[in-house]
Amino acid sequence: MQNIEAVIQFLNQRELSVTTAESCTAGLAAAMMADISGCGTALQSGFVVYTEEAKHNYLNVSLQTIQTFGLTSEEVAKEMAIGALHKSSADIVLAITGTAESDDDLNGVICFAYAVRTPNGYRLLSESKSFNGDRNQVRRAAATHALVSLPVVYEKIQSYPEIPSP
Repeated sequence: MQNIEAVIQFLNQRELSVTTAESCTAGLAAAMMADISGCGTALQSGFVVYTEEAKHNYLNVSLQTIQTFGLTSEEVAKEMAIGALHKSSADIVLAITGTAESDDDLNGVICFAYAVRTPNGYRLLSESKSFNGDRNQVRRAAATHALVSLPVVYEKIQSYPEIPSP
């Protein structure tokens, strides 16, 4: 899948809905989906949780997780995805957190997590990637990567173990 139109088509054909949980991309992935005609069935909702407080208050990301691993971590991305899955009825959540602009080695490092709802819980996959460019180039590249990865992630995650819901 090379473009977002194809991703929307993939989701619509399988009657799958997506919720986004976005930090550094600040809703860009959801907006990119909304740019596509026919996205109304595929795009359910989006959470923009830029601060630690927002991640904790809206998606139940543990402050301990944030303090232990930092905002740019797969652990935080996973908790964002799980929190958004519990707050929505979407089939898939994609979560994005990272550093689009900094003067240290985390510059351009973005963490992604994908949660897929199952009958008794969910399946979870995470990854980190580095992107080059200025702040907005990194944000756009991260949002695009998260979206175009959805079909591959959805197929791959089917073989992952199911995590029971609490």
